[in-house]
Amino acid sequence: MQLKSLTQIKNLKSKTVLVRVDYNVALKHGKVLEPERIERSFPTINYLLKKKARVILISHLGSPGGKFDQKLSLKPVAVYLDSVAKKPVHFVDDCIGERVKQKIAKLKAGQILLLENLRFYPGEEKNDAKFARQLAELGDFFVNEAFSVCHRAHASVSAITKFLSAYAGFNLIDEVENLDKLLHGFKKPAVAIIGGVKISTKIKVIENFLKKYNYVLIGGALANNFLAAQKINIGQSVYEKEFVGLAKKLLKKSRGKLILPLDMRICNNLKGRGKILIKKISELNKIKSKKFYIVDIGLRTELYFARHFKQAKTLVWNGPMGMFEIPEFSHGSDYIAQQFALISKGTSFGVTGGGETITLLDKLEIKTWPDFVSTAGGAMLEFLEGKVLPGIKPLIK
Repeated sequence: MQLKSLTQIKNLKSKTVLVRVDYNVALKHGKVLEPERIERSFPTINYLLKKKARVILISHLGSPGGKFDQKLSLKPVAVYLDSVAKKPVHFVDDCIGERVKQKIAKLKAGQILLLENLRFYPGEEKNDAKFARQLAELGDFFVNEAFSVCHRAHASVSAITKFLSAYAGFNLIDEVENLDKLLHGFKKPAVAIIGGVKISTKIKVIENFLKKYNYVLIGGALANNFLAAQKINIGQSVYEKEFVGLAKKLLKKSRGKLILPLDMRICNNLKGRGKILIKKISELNKIKSKKFYIVDIGLRTELYFARHFKQAKTLVWNGPMGMFEIPEFSHGSDYIAQQFALISKGTSFGVTGGGETITLLDKLEIKTWPDFVSTAGGAMLEFLEGKVLPGIKPLIK
């Protein structure tokens, strides 16, 4: 999939370029806690500055529901940008209208302006053409640098491309190229490791990989749905009842490609204070009580999963194997993360992504080991379903 790159814009000097970034980052007491998404936009911003363009950054933060919310203002992000950028970063507390136009008019070539949260206007999430036109009036070109929102048909992602010539930023191109390698022309054996909580958000990804890959390994609360489909006692563990039937059908037609855990770590509370037991799947039905929770994969499963993906030439991982945020329940997730990173650093082409997955890699200080780490969650999953995302479609050559 080839995209129109911002390098195709012939003359950027003194031109105003609207850059859709994703600065939806965690804040605490006005401080940016997770700057990676911000930092990934720097190559595109620096390129535009070098070409003497006027850079207008547009983003959302949180879900204010189309209303102003001081707690979700992007001003702290502007302060952070100003502290790390080589040039001053200006801020305006709105994203459309005359005041914004006046602020842009005063901007000199090679300067940066961050606009206020797009989602303070209901038109953003409604993909409203009028709101998109008002945004488009602010610039000469549009650059999408926010792959992580490309699955959203929102005004600043989709509708705006009807009013401005649209191009892809460097990070967005990087995301698409690396994720596309997982779906087309990949080397086999190919293995996907899918964990996390909600099967509803990942069922189509699982289906797509079952068609293409040698194995799909299932961990985390996702596995509970497949256990429930086999009438195995999962206690009070999280699962999605309405997807149990579909899980049962997938098991039948997977032809041995769908690999489930051999054993699980269980506990009688979710705070890590109770006794943790490792039980084989075959032993779960021997437990008469339902007063337990599946909190992690077991030791046998760790080795079993690793055996399936150690020979992989293509490897993708999304989602933890259990409640990794509680140290007592993180062993399986830590082990899979380490093995994935190690193999990715070696002969396998390894890609991972999603907030929880990145948190795990950060904790273990191995985030630089995989070939590529996507900053996207939902967009990564929908792309891997094989969809053409609303934010990508207007950028395809």
